[in-house]
Amino acid sequence: MSGALFRDRTAAGQALGAALAGRWPGERLLVLGLPRGGVPVAAEVATALDAPLDVFVVRKLGTPRQPELAMGAIASGGLRVLNDHVIDQLHIPPDVIEQVSAVERAELERRERTYRGARPPLDLSGTVVLVDDGLATGATMRVAVQAVRTSAPTRIVVAVPVGPADTCAALAKEADEVVCLHTPALFTAVGGFYDDFHQTTDEQVRRLLAVPR
Repeated sequence: MSGALFRDRTAAGQALGAALAGRWPGERLLVLGLPRGGVPVAAEVATALDAPLDVFVVRKLGTPRQPELAMGAIASGGLRVLNDHVIDQLHIPPDVIEQVSAVERAELERRERTYRGARPPLDLSGTVVLVDDGLATGATMRVAVQAVRTSAPTRIVVAVPVGPADTCAALAKEADEVVCLHTPALFTAVGGFYDDFHQTTDEQVRRLLAVPR
């Protein structure tokens, strides 16, 4: 029996957009997708909200032996948030954290150039809706919220199709609002809740953002 909740990221974004539509009438909205997988979801949310779409580049810091397990994350502007629980539990030394951070920082800068091109800096006033295709530990979204907060927006909303209840609750302490459509009791990985969870490509992100070559 399949545990999928969504056909693909487009369907997830449509469901999420329907849940968000009409929540903030008259407010200036900006929808930001976390690349790469969050951008197709965010594109549908932006359509539903009739709001501009852009990208906010955040990179997870994976542990050396389990790259999918986040020991932290980094975002534009040099902000880094570390998951002390994971670091302490796995006894990850500071020099390894710095090595992983350097690699991911280089990739973050590459993605900013690739996805945003010559676009002007983000105007983060108003209500900022941060979208991803799902949450696991929440480290990536947490650093995104903290980075956006430095620009003093009116409101920060975290919006995802699926995530663990405890992760969504923890993020509610960071963001002004958290909308998580599904919080399954048994949670293994975000991809398990999609029929189609193939990797989103740079070209797909550029196309959704209408970035010229």
